[in-house]
Amino acid sequence: MEKRIIIEKPEDIEKKSFEIIENELHEMGVTLPEKEAPLIKRLIHTSADFEYAETLRFSENAWDKCTALLKSGADIVTDTNMAKTGINKVALSKLGISVHCFMADPDVAEEAKQRNVTRAEVSMERAARMDKPVIFAVGNAPTALIKLREMYDTGMYVPAFVIGVPVGFVNVVYAKELIMETSIPFIINAGRKGGSNIAAAAVNALLYEVTGRKL
Repeated sequence: MEKRIIIEKPEDIEKKSFEIIENELHEMGVTLPEKEAPLIKRLIHTSADFEYAETLRFSENAWDKCTALLKSGADIVTDTNMAKTGINKVALSKLGISVHCFMADPDVAEEAKQRNVTRAEVSMERAARMDKPVIFAVGNAPTALIKLREMYDTGMYVPAFVIGVPVGFVNVVYAKELIMETSIPFIINAGRKGGSNIAAAAVNALLYEVTGRKL
């Protein structure tokens, strides 16, 4: 039976969790890249899944590029309201950053129905019309990544950054690979795993780095 850990202060739970993660990674013989380590550990903390230490992929200078975008006030677009809700509002307010999710907008749903496409595709087109750089945090819909690649290929739009962690079995691996083949800066989790909570956690890790929040 696992030994019970007594923690008196609720705020110490996260700190202790990260200590456990660091110890277990050490026991596994896993050394994380220094710059990306906070993000990888936060995804493990969110999911209790140590496989993220092996499957996360970063384009060249991804960490620096995304934190620079956050510092300059780039907006964030998610593919679910769950991911939007999970992104830390205090950190966002410190940077003056807005988060958007167009998936539940009635006009997006109506257009998707009329065109016989997914709401995720219409949402990505809506985001492409924004007049500022956008960081895309995709945790659910592979069609969002496929649409971003389509717009990239046609020269219609080049995303400033893509966090691509959709979860599932249909077109998920394919969609992630489509982004990794491009010059778009990215953080991608290879394979089937991911989710809206993972997308939010990745964004939070980057926000915490920029705002100076520990852990």
